[in-house]
Amino acid sequence: MADGTGAVGVAGEAAAVATGGEPETSDSLKTFGAVVQGFRKRAGLTQEELAERMRYSLPTVASIEQGRRFPQPEFVKRAEEVLDAFGILSAAARHLSRQPGLASWFRQWAKLEAEAISLYTYECRVVPGLLQTEAYARAVSMSVPPRPTEEEMEERIAARMARQELLSTQRKPPTAFTFIVEEAVLKRDTGGEEATRGLLDRMLEVVERHSNVDVQLMPLRQPVHAGLDGPLQLLETPENQWFGYSEGQKNGRLITDRKEISVLHQRYAKLRSQALTPADSLSLLKRMRGAL
Repeated sequence: MADGTGAVGVAGEAAAVATGGEPETSDSLKTFGAVVQGFRKRAGLTQEELAERMRYSLPTVASIEQGRRFPQPEFVKRAEEVLDAFGILSAAARHLSRQPGLASWFRQWAKLEAEAISLYTYECRVVPGLLQTEAYARAVSMSVPPRPTEEEMEERIAARMARQELLSTQRKPPTAFTFIVEEAVLKRDTGGEEATRGLLDRMLEVVERHSNVDVQLMPLRQPVHAGLDGPLQLLETPENQWFGYSEGQKNGRLITDRKEISVLHQRYAKLRSQALTPADSLSLLKRMRGAL
């Protein structure tokens, strides 16, 4: 994405989505695949029959059973229903260690992000991955050469959609999110008008349904701008330790130096004061959606 999440939506996402992560497996993926295979054989189904019942391709089912592909949340849900797996597949999926679609240099940040109690994101290239729709994420990924294969694309999309579970208020305590996004990014019309409508609907839904999420838009005209050095992210761990993250073309950097983090905090604070308020940003989002 804009997700160094080339994998899994925030500032670190943009480059990641464009470049993707290298294929890799893990013991947890292999174990999950073996469990799926065991339930499939228990049900007396071939891979072809399971693929047909689940409405997935045969190569996808085969890759997951072999531990070579990360299962999408929807795959796990359908497998539970088709194979009558007693919740075992859902439980096993929560312990999968690999995050497909994540660029290798983004993974360390993604691990911290999963446990963060505060997450601040400023993005001037693309909408942060946590706020993206599948159509928008696909358009972003297809825009930047080299184009991914269909399998790579599906891995990235699945990772990003799964990563959006971080927004849930069911987490204890729920993470406090703030996003500052350039108005120009939304007016770029990435993916076309239909994708933009869906994106704006998604952002409005997140803001209106999640009390732990603030979205601020940076207006097109802003003569004094604290974000001219590019996108940035900050997060706070449950131990109240802060980390920063910055990203460029095909690379990213985890920032741990306290002085550097202090500078990023100063910049982010200034950005929040320069951007529209959350209430005014919500009004602008609604106007932009109504104009489409």
